[in-house]
Amino acid sequence: MIQKIKSYLLMISGALILALPVAVPAMVSAQVCNGGGNTIGDNVSAGANGAATGNNTSDCTSGTGVNDTSVTTIANKVVNIFSLVVGAIAVIMIIVGGFRYITSGGSSDKIGSAKNTLIYAIVGLIIVALAQIIVHFVLNRTNAAVQ
Repeated sequence: MIQKIKSYLLMISGALILALPVAVPAMVSAQVCNGGGNTIGDNVSAGANGAATGNNTSDCTSGTGVNDTSVTTIANKVVNIFSLVVGAIAVIMIIVGGFRYITSGGSSDKIGSAKNTLIYAIVGLIIVALAQIIVHFVLNRTNAAVQ
């Protein structure tokens, strides 16, 4: 009984450690609206792509700012968040399956259950990655067709 409690506590603590980066809020910075130029501050506020290509349109009127509510932007955000959550769950399940496999003690039932957990978690991770690729491909194609 104590061994089972220890194993559950270990799985829960492992899941919490892996979920901690997801739970911590990300740093957010405001976009500087200064008409766009070629200063270092303009390049920083335009982002890495703007600095590399020289396309500094950070005048806040181009429609690519924080308040952009196009269907593509919303769909990208939803797919990214969903993929992050499902991907984190799949990684946690891979760890749980590996732990169950290691602690099976040679029991064929426990080994089979642990292998199924690992297989299903890996398949889920592959499906999430492919779904991400497919959705972004479709959104890029629809954007190209609209423009």
